[in-house]
Amino acid sequence: MSDQKSLLVFAHADEAVAFADVEHLISGVGKVNASVALAGALASGDIKNVVVLGTAGVVGHAGEDRPSLDTIYQITKLIQHDFPLPSADVDPTGEVLLPDNKVTMATGDVFVSDDEQRIHIKSLGASLVDMEGYAYASICQRFNVPLQIFKIPSDYADDSASIDEWDEIAKQKSVQLREFYDKHLS
Repeated sequence: MSDQKSLLVFAHADEAVAFADVEHLISGVGKVNASVALAGALASGDIKNVVVLGTAGVVGHAGEDRPSLDTIYQITKLIQHDFPLPSADVDPTGEVLLPDNKVTMATGDVFVSDDEQRIHIKSLGASLVDMEGYAYASICQRFNVPLQIFKIPSDYADDSASIDEWDEIAKQKSVQLREFYDKHLS
């Protein structure tokens, strides 16, 4: 299995604009798209590990240890916030590169942009929220492939968060993700 390679994954093309010269997978937004795309890639059997880069919303309250919009965080625990039945937490099994910036992230199939949702998600123990992370971790767990997830916040997942502005913000965050990738992962 010496032909095994790392797989770099983004949910949305705007998160990957700074990675045109690096082989990567765009899974599509949401848990179903993420699951189908990643499972298809892992089914080949030639992937030794998966690295996910992307954006997330911040669910922490102002004044607390709220994640900064300019810091990259490593996700070391994932929960679902939109599933009404209890579901197991999932812990990515890849090496921790950012011990001072590791957080729990909640995943759900909704763009979080109001305080009621944000407060509920924070109450579950999450610091960040996205739409794919739990799915990536579940698929990697099923295939027994190590996973690392690194996220940079794009917004505060409140009334100020706008899906209309997200595309441009994601493109800007892609540049920061590329700097991180070149320093820590390439």
